[in-house]
Amino acid sequence: MAAAVALALASTGVVATGDGEYGLPDIGSSAAAALSPSEQAEYGAETLRELRHYGLVLEDPLLEDWISGLGYRVVAAGERPEQPFTFFLLNFREVNAWATLGGYIAMNAGLVLEADSEDEVAAVLSHEVAHVTQQHILRSVEKAKQEALPIALGMLGAVLAAQSGGGHGDATQAALVSGLALIQQRRINYTRTSEQEADRVGIRTLARAGFDPMAMADFFQAMQRLTRGEGANVPEYLRTHPLTTSRISEAKDRARSIRAEGVAGNARIVPDGLENPLLPQRWKVPVDAAPAAGADRDRRLPFLMARERLRVLSAGSPALALGFYPEVNSRDPVLAVAQSYGRALAQTRAGKAAAAIAVLTRLAESLPDDDWIQLALADAEHRDGKVALAEARYERLLRNRPQNRAVILAYAQALNERGGREAGERAVAALRPLLDRGGDDLTLQRSFARASELAGDSIRAGEAHAEAAYLSGRPQDALNQLERIKEQPLDYYQRARIDARIAAMTPTVLERERRGLKPGQEDRPRVSFGIGAQ
Repeated sequence: MAAAVALALASTGVVATGDGEYGLPDIGSSAAAALSPSEQAEYGAETLRELRHYGLVLEDPLLEDWISGLGYRVVAAGERPEQPFTFFLLNFREVNAWATLGGYIAMNAGLVLEADSEDEVAAVLSHEVAHVTQQHILRSVEKAKQEALPIALGMLGAVLAAQSGGGHGDATQAALVSGLALIQQRRINYTRTSEQEADRVGIRTLARAGFDPMAMADFFQAMQRLTRGEGANVPEYLRTHPLTTSRISEAKDRARSIRAEGVAGNARIVPDGLENPLLPQRWKVPVDAAPAAGADRDRRLPFLMARERLRVLSAGSPALALGFYPEVNSRDPVLAVAQSYGRALAQTRAGKAAAAIAVLTRLAESLPDDDWIQLALADAEHRDGKVALAEARYERLLRNRPQNRAVILAYAQALNERGGREAGERAVAALRPLLDRGGDDLTLQRSFARASELAGDSIRAGEAHAEAAYLSGRPQDALNQLERIKEQPLDYYQRARIDARIAAMTPTVLERERRGLKPGQEDRPRVSFGIGAQ
């Protein structure tokens, strides 16, 4: 299936040609002018919306904040910290990651599960960030500006064509993700030169961000080991990022050179002025030469817990997730904490909340300030019927972390599930600070829509439902909902707000219609999106 999709994608004409086998455009290239920043951002946003439309994005506030924090720590140490980026996780166990226009960077759950450390995940992010900052993507679309925005739907049309030929369910979704990763990598026109440049820039950025520069070579070697043995499958990452022995050796040599330049023992030298004062404290670069007591646990635990959370959330079912944890007996105390956390999450999802509470209570006694454990405990209490206890825990977390997105969304979800006007009003009040920061957040819009319904505000609920539809890749549906709201009595400000959103969404709907997708047919599988379909 993936091979068929890749062939269909190639037939769309979106594979850019390079200047020679290994050549890149000259320094004087007009690549930066090939697409405006807004066009680049729209292409990336449309790609994300389409992936959401097919249910491929892993929507979890804790994991979203973790991967974004890790990504922006790399970006802050890079060559273009002003470049906007969006990092997101895909709900697939295949090992892969890719970047596209607008600084949108996707990582499969499988890559995090395969990594041995946060440094290795950061190494992959640093490599993909380098492809964006070095303008490898822009260089590849310079000769194909007119096709830049339609490519995402053209790719999906090819996948649906493959589906109509016999592909079903998970196989087609896997083809979609692997095919999209392949086409994004081909758009960058990966050559030996561009890969070497991304490695070189990425390794140095990795070190400047306070990570181990050897982590990139370590991850490359881990990928290479997966191909050994009879019947071994080649990871998707190696299909889109070909490895050679010389490439791994060069990555090791660069890392050794960087270590020799700026690292003494375990101390990492951070250049003056690199620290970004706007970054949250947990994202800032570690500079202490001598680790404090418990520093190893504090450094490793966030990654290990994120990995276990991903293991549970990306499992095919709660029963499968619970099967990953027959028992926790690791001799590594930090890993044991993370595995206990994962087991408790799996128990909660499998309807065994009381058992999860017992595990999480013990963890909370040793780590009382850990938000992930406290949120998991509140969720387990809520599912076990201890509603008042759970809400009191959420409220304590909210008092201590009034701006924390994951805490706010978890609390609002619990209130929405309880139901009733009073709960809805409390959820609306909790969610408003997030809306003020920006509404381009699918989980937030869905939660705010439900809270507004409970609170009796049908206008705000309708607007939020429309925003959620738009962010989920259903712009015509969003537009229809906004038009229906306008039929109700509105004040001046409500009408102006809705008219502004209709004006902003209309170009996307018109572009879809131009490509052959008629209004009202967004949820129906179609073979042709107007590009590349046979």
